[in-house]
Amino acid sequence: MTGASPPRERLPPWHERLTLSNGRQVLIRPIRPEDGEPLRAGFGLLEPDEIRQRFLHAVKELSPETAERLTHVNPRTEFALVVAEPLPPGEALIGAVARVAIDDNGRDAEFAILVSRYIKQMGLGRYLMTRLVKWAKGKKLHCLYGDVLENNGPMLSLAQSLGFQREFRQESPGLVRVKLELKPRNQTRLLSDPRAAVQPQHGR
Repeated sequence: MTGASPPRERLPPWHERLTLSNGRQVLIRPIRPEDGEPLRAGFGLLEPDEIRQRFLHAVKELSPETAERLTHVNPRTEFALVVAEPLPPGEALIGAVARVAIDDNGRDAEFAILVSRYIKQMGLGRYLMTRLVKWAKGKKLHCLYGDVLENNGPMLSLAQSLGFQREFRQESPGLVRVKLELKPRNQTRLLSDPRAAVQPQHGR
């Protein structure tokens, strides 16, 4: 016996409720200033390799100053999403962060994504990347790029699957720059279902 489906909750733009493959409920939303302390607490749970893959070097802790900078974005030139518990900002644990910032040239933007090992391999990295691409396209940018450690195979493979090209730079040994030209010829590849193991309800 089945009843009528409950009405879908209307969420603000860039807010999405996801059900992960393990049944856990999470909320993807723009980062908030109140997320500073949860962000620092979550950083303390990361393994050294996870930190190096995001910051490209060893970092012992996330300073209050860095946390404040990360959580106070300029809406004209920056965009950041978090994967959090479905609780109010400041109370919710944060398991992933995706960020993009427009360069001074106003045409290109650099991205960075960090997903905690506790929620890895559930399609979140791919899904977050597609959100960053959508934001960058909405800003009419020419290129989205990021620097990845050359031994970070999962991130390099993810970027390649979404149409990013690899660029080796002599001035940055050990790093690979991945670049996505934000032009119509790439649109077909990006429209393939990015959600894999997640089931979103979104407000945009």
